[in-house]
Amino acid sequence: MAAASFTPKVPKSWDRDPLLKVDHLSMRFGGLVAVGDVSFRAGRGEVTAVIGPNGAGKTTVFNCITGFYKPSTGRLALMQGGPATMAELDALTAGGRAWAKTAAGATYLLERLPDHKVSSRAKVARTFQNIRLFSGMTVLENLLVAQHMSLTQAGLINPVALLNLPSWRRKQKAALELALYWLDKIGLTARADDPAGDLPYGDQRRLEIARAMCTQPVLLCLDEPAAGLNPRESHELNTLLRAIRTEHQTSILLIEHDMSVVMEISDHVVVLEYGRKIADGAPGDVRNDPKVIASYLGVEDEAEAVAVTGVPA
Repeated sequence: MAAASFTPKVPKSWDRDPLLKVDHLSMRFGGLVAVGDVSFRAGRGEVTAVIGPNGAGKTTVFNCITGFYKPSTGRLALMQGGPATMAELDALTAGGRAWAKTAAGATYLLERLPDHKVSSRAKVARTFQNIRLFSGMTVLENLLVAQHMSLTQAGLINPVALLNLPSWRRKQKAALELALYWLDKIGLTARADDPAGDLPYGDQRRLEIARAMCTQPVLLCLDEPAAGLNPRESHELNTLLRAIRTEHQTSILLIEHDMSVVMEISDHVVVLEYGRKIADGAPGDVRNDPKVIASYLGVEDEAEAVAVTGVPA
């Protein structure tokens, strides 16, 4: 009898080279479990979407990753340079430290970092569901203010700035060049001196993403970036996010209800329901998952259910 052939399981790209490892994340508010034992990976240089019905715990997961909440339990490891080994992760966890150098680079345990260090040290940037631009400042000023940490020392006025030394002028020039680069990237160079609050809604969305990119993050977290956009603006958003991924090798983690955006640009989709993970895989696999179909066909928004599953209610 011929031996049965065996095809080894090939690890997914986000398992082979993860930038972010979320392990057994739970978040409780009193007796309410908002997120319960959620684990997933976000691949380096990939777009990872976290989707689910309203109240599924998506924003709570984001708040834990970006430092706004300290999780009840769980490990959130962000690995710059390359993935840490399990031994390196376990040693970091057991040692009670927030970060350590590893063979591949540096690893940060986000749940142990102060919220401002999640951005400045771990290089995690975030936008919000509600736009939070400085509406009274100009478009250009919004991009310059995002770079204030590189122009200060410990939040204080840099002595070289007071003396206007050449090193300070070089930093100022670099900050301006980076801001102008992103203005060009989002097509707003002509409006650099206009108040940000005067921009159309879609332009404000892209400006907020450009402002986050001025911090030069390794992980860009976007909370419903397509909310309120028309089809043309959604297309422009998709183009921008693809450029961020391919040209800057920035990993993107997004929450999104617009399934046309999710399915078009995502490499990896994680589905939550009632604070638990019910599916995790490539967009095509998730679209056909029976648990995802049941979850989305159970929500009130029939259009959203059809967009995800292709099956009318």
